[in-house]
Amino acid sequence: MMSVLHRYDEGLKLQFDAGTVLLSEGTTSGRLYVLADGVLEVVRGETQVALVTEPGAIFGEMSVLLDAPHTATVRAMMSSTVYAFDDAAAFMRSDPHFAFFVARMLAQRLNAATSYLVDMKQQYDHHGDHLGMVSEVLDSLMHHPDTDFKPGSDRLPDPGM
Repeated sequence: MMSVLHRYDEGLKLQFDAGTVLLSEGTTSGRLYVLADGVLEVVRGETQVALVTEPGAIFGEMSVLLDAPHTATVRAMMSSTVYAFDDAAAFMRSDPHFAFFVARMLAQRLNAATSYLVDMKQQYDHHGDHLGMVSEVLDSLMHHPDTDFKPGSDRLPDPGM
């Protein structure tokens, strides 16, 4: 992830004090952040999902790509520096290298989640309780794309652009 940091100038850097909320769950900001240094906490509801310390970690991409509210709150746990992109959608359209980087990262996350669900299915498929529904979740991930997504074509412009 470090390689993505070398592409951007110092003018994009912002410093956040401990306790500062960068992204709020349930809101739409259009912003994207890339961690340069520090520690950021990711919280969904009341549950801490992760403490992130790895430079190059990206926050806000799901909200931007899905044109939906943020799915988690991101908060600085200590003084932290990030690269900030206020119009993240325009930025990602203008930088194919970064967009490809984000696509790979999301594909890795989906692969990890799918692998985990397959493991759960193998362990609990015979259960009659809620764990037996893993098959339905896997089927949904693999075969039911969002019908609102319209990728466009070379002949027709992308309606989302």
